[in-house]
Amino acid sequence: MNELQVRPVRTRRERRTFLTFPWRIYGDDPLWVPPLLSERAKTIDPKRGAFFQRGEAEFYIAWQSGRPVGTICAAEDREINEMQGKRECTFGFFESVNDLNVARALLDRAVGWAEARGLDALVGPLNLDRENSYGVLIEGRDRPPVLFCGHTPPYYQDLLERSGALPARADNLAFAIEVAEDTPALRRLSRLAQRLRERGSIVIREADLEHWDEEIDRVHRLLIESLAHLPDFVPWHRGELQATLEPFRDIVDPELVLFAEADGQAIGWFPGIPNLNEALQRANGLRYPWDYARLLWHMRRQPACLAVKSVAVLPDYWDTGAAVLLFDEMAKRARAKGFKWVDLSLTAEDNPYTPALATRLGAVLYKRYRVYRLPIAQGENEAI
Repeated sequence: MNELQVRPVRTRRERRTFLTFPWRIYGDDPLWVPPLLSERAKTIDPKRGAFFQRGEAEFYIAWQSGRPVGTICAAEDREINEMQGKRECTFGFFESVNDLNVARALLDRAVGWAEARGLDALVGPLNLDRENSYGVLIEGRDRPPVLFCGHTPPYYQDLLERSGALPARADNLAFAIEVAEDTPALRRLSRLAQRLRERGSIVIREADLEHWDEEIDRVHRLLIESLAHLPDFVPWHRGELQATLEPFRDIVDPELVLFAEADGQAIGWFPGIPNLNEALQRANGLRYPWDYARLLWHMRRQPACLAVKSVAVLPDYWDTGAAVLLFDEMAKRARAKGFKWVDLSLTAEDNPYTPALATRLGAVLYKRYRVYRLPIAQGENEAI
């Protein structure tokens, strides 16, 4: 039988199929970084996943001729919907063979789940943690994604748009800046930073891991206050932020996690994390015991990329040069430690500050991701 069916995940075997389905899509893709199966399993487990403390979700597999051909998750984050005054259903873990019928069937199943709960739109791809590997890759297939960034086949854009989905917001951008050599852009940055240092009003310091909880409090405040101006801003939960950062506590280099301070108060944060994806890309998601040995071998190598996942500066200090000082200090430290380039990701295209600043300081756009919205209320979505 060739009948296409989309069924909820119920058994342990089906859960394993859901988790490992991406290997069917990306197995021959040299740019793909397989997710860690143990972490992905925890994320979708209602008993262990942080998301389920504030929302509910259902997971589906599309089957055809007895074979899995796609996956999707439909979820409602009740806290975020209440906070924003919306009734949205996020869809994530969206994977599909290159078949419009399969993609539409998956989205149709998510629509049915959302309609049963009175929700009026699908938004995604957004996995349950919302910050890890979200969106569809629109541009940038010359290098693998860095930590916390995703990778999708070229045809996903076509499948979603032909299914009636439209961009939900401005695209998210990743920038890269070369630091292996002292380029003209870096020299200009250094001269500007030196003039700012001479004023002495802003000080750059590294992270104090001995006072971890206090540093998390500072980061939490900086993220909320520095990003609140963005459309559809969703504040971090303090617990979710700590859970995200906790795995890096024992491996992060505090000399690469920088704070800007004025009058003794943190006014900016610029965290650099070695791009672990360079090792994880060869670890096969730790599916098999021998994959651990491969990961340990590659973890011994110096990564080429230092990933900077946030540029958080309080709006009152945007015009003070705080970001310039953070950029300059990070570039110098990254080069001294053997990194070849620095990733800056992700930032919204309509952010009035970060994209222009990154470009002015010599960074180049190298990846673009898009999140989609598919309205479903009152029969708005006729494509499904």
